[in-house]
Amino acid sequence: MAEMIVYFSRKYENYVSGIIKNLSVGNTEVAAGMIHELTGAELFEVKPFQEYSPNYNECIAEAQADQKRDARPELTDYPESLDGYDRIYLGFPNYWGTMPMPMFTFLEHFDFTGKKILPFCTHEGSGMGRSEADIRHLCPGAVVEKGLPIHGASVRNAQDSIKQWLEKQD
Repeated sequence: MAEMIVYFSRKYENYVSGIIKNLSVGNTEVAAGMIHELTGAELFEVKPFQEYSPNYNECIAEAQADQKRDARPELTDYPESLDGYDRIYLGFPNYWGTMPMPMFTFLEHFDFTGKKILPFCTHEGSGMGRSEADIRHLCPGAVVEKGLPIHGASVRNAQDSIKQWLEKQD
């Protein structure tokens, strides 16, 4: 069974345990790396052509504006095909209750019929939000499993919970 980890992550200024911290690697990328280590799945990072601001407050305003206008930001790249993949781990930070809009762009680009999607997100208190329902709506032919919410501030210690979540998927 071929697997791919598709993730969107943001370094720079992030809200972590009530304060703004500058991260050299985004929390979702850290979690995606752990899943990669545990599964060997191929990694693909979703990158918008126009990045969100490195400034936290500007970033959240941009992300909220994208969501309010139901934007589909252009991406820099896509995998050539997802045809050979049965299982897609889908990672993202929770932005305003769901995935960042570049993830919507990515999901609408491919047909996920017959694929299993395993969502995971990093957050600072909002969990998965409505992202699982949004993924089901965007990928009607896919099986969308229960997601794994990971508290962003403790992502570096999340290996055990990630491992337990992965074990439930087999």
